[in-house]
Amino acid sequence: MVEQRFDAIVVGAGPSGNAAAYTLAKEGLNVLQLERGEYAGSKNVQGAILYSDALEKLIPSFREDAPLERHVIEQRLWMLDDASYTGMHYRSEEFNEEKPNRYTIIRAQFDKWFSQKVRDAGATVLYETTVKELIRNTSGKVIGVQTDREDGAVMADVVILAEGVNGLVGQRSGLRDELKPDTVALAVKEMHFLPRDVIESRFNLKGDEGVVIEAMGSVTLGMTGTAFLYTNEESISVGIGCLVSDFKETGAKPYELLERFKSHPAIAPLLAGSEVKEYAAHLIPEGGYNAIPSLFGDGWLMVGDAGHFVNAVHREGSNLAMTTGRVAAETVVRLHRMRKEMTKANLAEYQERLEKTFVLKDMRKYRKIPAFLHGNKETLFGLYPRLLSKAAQTWFRVDGLDKKAKEKAIVSSFRQARTLRGMIGDAFKLARAWR
Repeated sequence: MVEQRFDAIVVGAGPSGNAAAYTLAKEGLNVLQLERGEYAGSKNVQGAILYSDALEKLIPSFREDAPLERHVIEQRLWMLDDASYTGMHYRSEEFNEEKPNRYTIIRAQFDKWFSQKVRDAGATVLYETTVKELIRNTSGKVIGVQTDREDGAVMADVVILAEGVNGLVGQRSGLRDELKPDTVALAVKEMHFLPRDVIESRFNLKGDEGVVIEAMGSVTLGMTGTAFLYTNEESISVGIGCLVSDFKETGAKPYELLERFKSHPAIAPLLAGSEVKEYAAHLIPEGGYNAIPSLFGDGWLMVGDAGHFVNAVHREGSNLAMTTGRVAAETVVRLHRMRKEMTKANLAEYQERLEKTFVLKDMRKYRKIPAFLHGNKETLFGLYPRLLSKAAQTWFRVDGLDKKAKEKAIVSSFRQARTLRGMIGDAFKLARAWR
């Protein structure tokens, strides 16, 4: 690779990196994007949720050619015990709108499409290129990157790190700490293929309608984690994830948890007869606001999963990734046009801009939730799902017992298992964490 200088270098070609590179290139900056995979999305086989608002701000016409699977019209939230689920469904015909709000996607296909948009905007994109370290000048300012290619030093006014949750470049360069086991989850996913008409029949869908199921409870064996199921056009994405610290503590195997979830009476019928073609495991930042590292410095910015931008409460990630990538790029564009240097003081504008978006507002709102979930995992992911299931079983079973007696039995089961004081304490702790 011939050494040359760029206005900006973007490390990574996931949603945040593509959002940053696209915004920069569209505004006329000379941009280099580096991706260590064979192509954008080559490391992703899983299905995912795309939130249209964040992408619409970048590419208003994305629905015309983006590889979208189904638009979500129904959300199911389930609490599982070993044989049952207690849940809430929300389904609305209003989600069949002209411009739907959420879609299921296959990341490998979507990332490749997004990368083509980046190239069409004028960015130089190099795949199979690993950034080994950042290059600094004598004052410590980042002025480029060293890649694994021959003569692989590339210079730029600013480097945007969109390298994902592992953040190896940032770690090696001292910009962020190593991952902590209690701030990152290990998730495993499978793609189950079924004919389109079978999926639509099982989930009561028509056309491109889709369903999302998110579940918690006994399937995680008392560990902090959740499971999910997404409908695609001709496949179903199914997976489960828990904190790495819990896997380490319990010795549980991720694939065993996935098998447990797939065989649950509520899930098995939805997957019956499917063909499994793809399996993947990946890390998800779950530490929330308190785990966010420094986001800017002399000559660099950090976006997406590298900055721990995942809202674990609402299971949002792609919208935070694309928004942080876009905002970082807009900051660079403004400074470039004003001919200002990419110093730490000037790049602080990135965080100032983020403070005005939903990203940091939501992350700050739920900053206490990760610690609350992890500190109360046995009751939240084990005891309460079982109690709710037992209560529903008692209430709906017609067996000659009068309803007042049933109410007493339900209250008694909760008080014996958790005590009134314990339940009030749990509610109080949740309220404090939720503020």
